[in-house]
Parts: sequence; C-alpha cells; structure tokens
Amino acid sequence: MAPTQKRSRERFEKILACAEELLLEKGSDAFRMSDVVERAGVPFGSLYQYFPDKTAIIGTLAERYNLLGHECVRKELEAMRGTEDVHAALANITDGFYRMYRDEPAMVVIWQATLADRALQSLDKFDGEYLAGLFQHALSRFIDSDPKELEIFSRLSMTLIAAAVRYAITLEGADAKRVLAQFKRTLPSQPAQVWAQ
Repeated sequence: MAPTQKRSRERFEKILACAEELLLEKGSDAFRMSDVVERAGVPFGSLYQYFPDKTAIIGTLAERYNLLGHECVRKELEAMRGTEDVHAALANITDGFYRMYRDEPAMVVIWQATLADRALQSLDKFDGEYLAGLFQHALSRFIDSDPKELEIFSRLSMTLIAAAVRYAITLEGADAKRVLAQFKRTLPSQPAQVWAQ
C-alpha cells in the first residue's frame, strides 16, 4: 500500500520509478534490490519498509499497469449499446492493449516476470478474471442468456485477446499489425450465436 505522507509518498514513487528503469535495462531476472537502493539513493531500510522483496516491487508496478488496462476496457464496454457493438468493442480493446504494450515497454518486462514468478502469476490470473467480469456484466445488459454461457464467452474473449496481443508484441511492427488484423476478423459479431450452435 502506498504511504500517505508527502515525503514518504515521494520516496515510494522514486523507488518505483527507479525500479521500472532497472527492469527495462536489466530484465526481471537480473533485477536486484541492491540496484534499486543504489539508483534511488535510499537506505536498504527504507526500501524494505515498502517492499520486502523484488516480487513486491514488480507486483506493485503490475497492479498499476493493470489499472490502466481496466480503464481502457471499461471505456470500450460502456460505449456498447447492443450486440451489434460487441465486435467493435473487442477489436478496440485488442488495439488498446497492443498500444499500451508498445508505448509502455516496461509492461512487457513486467508481464514476463509475472509468468516466471509463482507469486505474481496470481496477479495475472486475477486481472484476466476481473476483465472477464467487466465484459460479462456489460453483455448482461442486453443479452438475456444463461449466465454460465456469458461467463465462458467473456473469459474466452479476454483470454484470447491477451494471447493475441502478447504474441503480437514479439513481432516486428508490420507483422504484428497483420496478426492482429487477422485475429480481429475472427472475433464474433453476434455473441449469442457462438453458444447457440
């Protein structure tokens, strides 16, 4: 939890900013608490007061970026007025996440760290479940269907978008755009038809 006092909050933010720089420079495997102490110019005691280990630092950064993703998804879902808008919303969410990863390279390093660290994997799982919940709630406004079917569709949609975007960011720009363009063509235009077959 971030401190509330101004001086402590500034130190907290400085630690996170330096940690993010180091993650970009070294990657999560070579990232060390001692490097953060040196870069931020804070005593070990101050660092451990806020973050007991590097997992806590990476987790805090991951949660912040997750919140940006939540806002992106929420904005697109709130704009939907009916099932005819679902395809466009999912396509826009796909593009939005790709832009975030491209514009914020630290997100790529942090995501890779969440895959490698068991403690951080739960953050990634929770994030996917949260986004699926947002989508399910949005769909339930205008689709009168079995809630379980809506839940499955929502979870699959968010999982596939995440997979497509994370694959795309490993490619060069033109190839990434082609992959995402093809992926978006596979997104359903009428969700109810997916489970009616």
